[in-house]
Amino acid sequence: MASSHASTRISFGRDASCAPEIASTMDAASRQGFDFVCVPLVHPRQKREALVEPGKSRAGPLTRSDLLLANQDWGSLVVGKLSPWLQPDSEVEYVRKNSEAALIQELNFTAYLSLPAVVIPLTQADNSNLAHVLINHIQKGHHSQAFWMRVPLVSAADEVDEVVDDDDNNDSGGGKPGELNGPTEPQDTWAWWNNFRSLCDYNKRISLALELSVDLPSEEVIQKWLGEPIKAVVLHTSTFLTNKKGFPVLAQAHQLLVFRLFKLDVQFIITGMSCHSDKELRTYIQYLQHLSQHRPPPSNYDVFSKGYEDYLQCPLQPLMDNLESQTYEVFEKDPIKYSQYQRAVYMALLDKIPEEEKDSRVLVLMVLGAGRGPLVNSSLRAAKAAGRKIRVYAVEKNPNAVVTLENWKAEEWGDRVTVVSCDMREWLAPEKADIIVSELLGSFGDNELSPECLDGAQRFLSEDGISIPREYTSYISPISSSKLYNEVRACREKDKDPEAHFEMPYVVRLHNYHELAKPQPCFTFVHPNSEPGKDNSRYKALEFPISTDTVLHGFAGYFETVLYKDVTLSIHPETHSPGMFSWFPILFPIKHPMPVRSGDTVCLRFWRCCNQQKVWYEWAITSPMTSVLHNPAGRSSTIGL
Repeated sequence: MASSHASTRISFGRDASCAPEIASTMDAASRQGFDFVCVPLVHPRQKREALVEPGKSRAGPLTRSDLLLANQDWGSLVVGKLSPWLQPDSEVEYVRKNSEAALIQELNFTAYLSLPAVVIPLTQADNSNLAHVLINHIQKGHHSQAFWMRVPLVSAADEVDEVVDDDDNNDSGGGKPGELNGPTEPQDTWAWWNNFRSLCDYNKRISLALELSVDLPSEEVIQKWLGEPIKAVVLHTSTFLTNKKGFPVLAQAHQLLVFRLFKLDVQFIITGMSCHSDKELRTYIQYLQHLSQHRPPPSNYDVFSKGYEDYLQCPLQPLMDNLESQTYEVFEKDPIKYSQYQRAVYMALLDKIPEEEKDSRVLVLMVLGAGRGPLVNSSLRAAKAAGRKIRVYAVEKNPNAVVTLENWKAEEWGDRVTVVSCDMREWLAPEKADIIVSELLGSFGDNELSPECLDGAQRFLSEDGISIPREYTSYISPISSSKLYNEVRACREKDKDPEAHFEMPYVVRLHNYHELAKPQPCFTFVHPNSEPGKDNSRYKALEFPISTDTVLHGFAGYFETVLYKDVTLSIHPETHSPGMFSWFPILFPIKHPMPVRSGDTVCLRFWRCCNQQKVWYEWAITSPMTSVLHNPAGRSSTIGL
């Protein structure tokens, strides 16, 4: 069970521009309610000569002694900050080389202290040498610390900030990263970040400390950032307004953004002095905790999926594999799915048997893929509510689940239900069905081979028979997500092709991602099938207009199904059945992140391929660039018939 928002603890950090006495700085921050401090490792004013004498050999320690704190405190309560004068990407060779040497020195010292994280500001578009130094540091070392790239949500425009002792401005409400070249046009700071993490090959230890601004960018830009690995949010005290009682509060737009950031479990770093003269810094923390406790309550879907966010799962193959009892149990808890099925069966029964024939006619209903019996129970309840008589066949190929069905029959169902232990495609039915009911749908609609199963069972459906579901359509949309790209990349298996894990779909509770365009319909299947001899292979070309500069990492898949008439189930984001959690979306990754620009059109080519033994998907992008064809001939991923 997910914890309530009231008990969800947020971690707060205090950003200090300087900490002459580290222990007293930490004590003061702790008394105000902070969990950690962000402090410079070397005095911000202490520039060093790393290249020339006599400065190069100056006697004395680089910085304070590590003995001032216990190792445990360095490792859990201190986040390091680098010297603000470092310019490893300066065009002046001497400045660049000196900065690089000092940067390496400071990074090595953070590793020596076992700091949990280091904040590194990005203040310009080109950070190539910084990326070079950092990724080399990560590759060579045996440390495990994280690196939070501090990036402003909006770049400072028309300001002249010198990159000299910039952090000293913190005390007067400043503390924004400096611009190198005087007045500038507003820049796309997301591009700074994207270029940097691309140079670092999406290293999982490099994430974001996103600095919120007084003026927020467009919703489109915010959504783009929400698909990134944000570990911390930097909030300047000057961003807060003052309420009637003199306490700090955030504007409505900032509140709504903070609510969205809560969902990513970010930590908040408060920077700047109190802008509310008679109020302590703890009031900023208390306000954010108040927001956390009053955020919108989680939906049933959120509660059920807690802990599964961005967790990749292989799609079930219930046709090829016999499911376990616990898997059935999870799906049976869904409060929406079975009530909708019951409603569909109820309406079908009323349509099939008029009121005047309800005592004389018995309708044959077959549950195909009965599992542990929930659809049988839904159908029996529907018949009772409709006042109609039915004779039920519960057909199930999993011999273990049949044990459960036989127990239901012995204890509850009696002669109303005949349990059949058989694959529906091979069953020789003793009579025709008036209604067949099945729940064979996967996250992409047809990916658990419902079309093949129901086509195989169609021979024992009467000519005017009803199939529940009647039809289903898959939907697909392009997405950006560093998190999911890295999760897929981590799935590499030793005995498989090095890129096989990028050629298979995953079921995943999408969380830290950005949808680049609305989902579009892909494949539709209708039952009963009017062309039963035709195979179920499909091909579709889809075009998605892109409205912002971003990176494409893959495609999210969903489905909608019409059970009967107006009774539907959906995991399509815009039509999602409220409270239903039986299905998470499906993810089709791509091997290499693809940069896309505003105005581009992403053209996706998607195939559903079939032979006698299996079904598989293939996919490729042909615009704005051409990708490889993923999963040709089902070499990495198939669904067994």
